[in-house]
Amino acid sequence: MKGINIVSTGRCLPEKVIDNDALSTFVDTSDEWIYTRTGIKMRHKCEEESNTFLACGAAKEALKKAKVKENIDENDIGVVIVATTTGDNAFPSTACMVAKELGLSNEIIAFDISAACSGFVYGLEIVRGLLTNSSKKYGLLIGSEQISKIMDYNDRTTCVLFGDGAGAAVIKLDESLYVHKAYASGNFEGLNCSGVGKDNNYLHMDGKAVFKAAVTAFDQAIKDALEEANLTLEDIDHVVCHQANVRIINHVANKHKESKDKFYVNIDRYANTSAASIPIALDELYENNKIKKGQKVLLVAFGAGFTWSSAIYTA
Repeated sequence: MKGINIVSTGRCLPEKVIDNDALSTFVDTSDEWIYTRTGIKMRHKCEEESNTFLACGAAKEALKKAKVKENIDENDIGVVIVATTTGDNAFPSTACMVAKELGLSNEIIAFDISAACSGFVYGLEIVRGLLTNSSKKYGLLIGSEQISKIMDYNDRTTCVLFGDGAGAAVIKLDESLYVHKAYASGNFEGLNCSGVGKDNNYLHMDGKAVFKAAVTAFDQAIKDALEEANLTLEDIDHVVCHQANVRIINHVANKHKESKDKFYVNIDRYANTSAASIPIALDELYENNKIKKGQKVLLVAFGAGFTWSSAIYTA
């Protein structure tokens, strides 16, 4: 099975930043209450920006870097996938709008996937599969969310947790190590949001149920991916978890004390950006030259559905 190579990454965040103190002016909460329970200090929130704007911004950054790195052309992109649960429209897809904005060829596969916080990791395998049968060399995978528009800002148990943002990656096939695992359990009660035309279409969450399911799912996804790759966590250079809550990440990392420093955390600056959290984190790591060629990277995510997924790839 061919593996993947992440050629380049990009991210896009709304201009407005809301820290915990600002949030406490209209919600019954405090910086201490939020930070000690979640690890979050601030989040970005869309005002003039839309989900499509964020997706396009992240994609443009990733494509600009890919052009410098490999001199690729817009016509070399054969797949555009946007992982999102907060698209601007029921249809057309955000991916179609991104492809148009970037001036990509009409000879392209473009669609959105809805796997909540697992969307980007799910998307890696979808892009890989589609590229194996494509005449074009590159795919564009984007995680983009405008969670603020499904937030009830009277509910402090949810509104403090989430932020808006987008991350993107240009991907091609290669012969390097690659493993992908994906799961879904069909859970509705733990985390849900009503669809188009429904009343009370805000995000609803049972925090205790999500925490319990997430730590179990992270453990399974990490273990299964490592076993399939015939590796241990000591062989992995970077672990990038979905940034849901620092307590979840620490709970999992503490089971691997010898590798705890490999777990990347940036939730303090962005909060939970759902499908965007892993690509935003990857872009930071690449931008700061933390991920180096030949290193092994483990991605793991958990989200509504319940869905969870993991992937190991070689940088």
